[in-house]
Amino acid sequence: MTLNTDTTAAGPAAGRGYRAVFAVREFRAVFAAHVLSLQGTVVAEIALSVLVFRLTGSPLLTALTFALGFVPYALSGTLLAGISDRFPPRRVLVVCDLLCAACAAGMVLPGTPIAVLLGLRCVMAMIAPVFTGTRAASLADILPGDTFVLGRSLIRMVAQGAQIVGFGVGGFLLVLLPPRAALAITVAAFLGSALLLRLGTARRPARGGGAARSAGGSGRLLRDPRVRSLLLLCWIQPFFVVFPEALAAPYTDSIGAGTPGLGLFMAAMPVGTVLGELLAGAFLPPAARARLTVPLAACSLLPYALFALRPSLPLAVAAMFTTGLTAAYTLGLDQWFVAAVPEGLRGRAMTLQSAGLMTIQGLGMAVAGAAAEFVRPHAVTAVAGGVGTVCVLLVLARVRGTAVGGA
Repeated sequence: MTLNTDTTAAGPAAGRGYRAVFAVREFRAVFAAHVLSLQGTVVAEIALSVLVFRLTGSPLLTALTFALGFVPYALSGTLLAGISDRFPPRRVLVVCDLLCAACAAGMVLPGTPIAVLLGLRCVMAMIAPVFTGTRAASLADILPGDTFVLGRSLIRMVAQGAQIVGFGVGGFLLVLLPPRAALAITVAAFLGSALLLRLGTARRPARGGGAARSAGGSGRLLRDPRVRSLLLLCWIQPFFVVFPEALAAPYTDSIGAGTPGLGLFMAAMPVGTVLGELLAGAFLPPAARARLTVPLAACSLLPYALFALRPSLPLAVAAMFTTGLTAAYTLGLDQWFVAAVPEGLRGRAMTLQSAGLMTIQGLGMAVAGAAAEFVRPHAVTAVAGGVGTVCVLLVLARVRGTAVGGA
């Protein structure tokens, strides 16, 4: 039984790592646009939550501004996924950015009712998976062979970096500016992203034919055993991996770590993720990364077993950091996924994958919180590590069974 690990890059750029990715002019435009739109999203989340709390004084409505960033993903990923393949990708990306800018502009207007503010936040969240899926599919056109994997890795690392510094920058802005002024920065960020994508990327025709236009495109993907098994691998591990993050506040409080300890705990996994992907992308050839995909995914949740001992802050941070390092398995997974998906459904597949990922992470956080109402946070995390490892192993067996040349 063998895995299809054909991750060889086209051309001499294969051995140059991340330098080969940044050598592509179109990718530089996409990357810069990603940084702008991501910072715009982070600032919008913080500024809107502060604005809603100041207007209402309601913790529930304030929390809802964050929850609305997760809830629409499942609906949008199901109903709107076909847009990614039905229209030219550059047009989809630019229109998505312009719509987000318009939503943020509506939040800036004085006197906007709370219901409208939350509705605009919901619309932005519904646009996000379409944009993310279209961009991911476009990267496969812009970056040949292994450079696609490294490009996706860079996009993920920026997202992790936003977790490390983005909220701090947003909080600092709100010290200097009122929430509506900070939201104006979000408008500018999305407009800048749209301009970069419009001027910095080539026009390409719509990718899909009849399959992309039909409502059965997602069904066709899910009926494919190979695609279905890879999607499960994309989703199952993240469901369990968010448990300790969801329970970070009660856990660090239970061990007396305080607010500084909470910050270290929350930063550990993103730092490990960035370092793991950076090292794997820079120093391992494609074949080696492909060979490591299965073992890294299989052991990714094992560090959570340490939480059964209710570890001190240094050990807990080490466990989170180690789990972050194993996220390098996604480099090989990306290549398998794009190779398994028909080109005409690539945008839909990427939208479905990203929408499912955000939905499953939100669900994982909810399940972790519900479990912690009855069981101590460290025990919930330890059980998640054990159950999650079993689930990942079962999915990996299915991935191997559906590989080209598999039994």
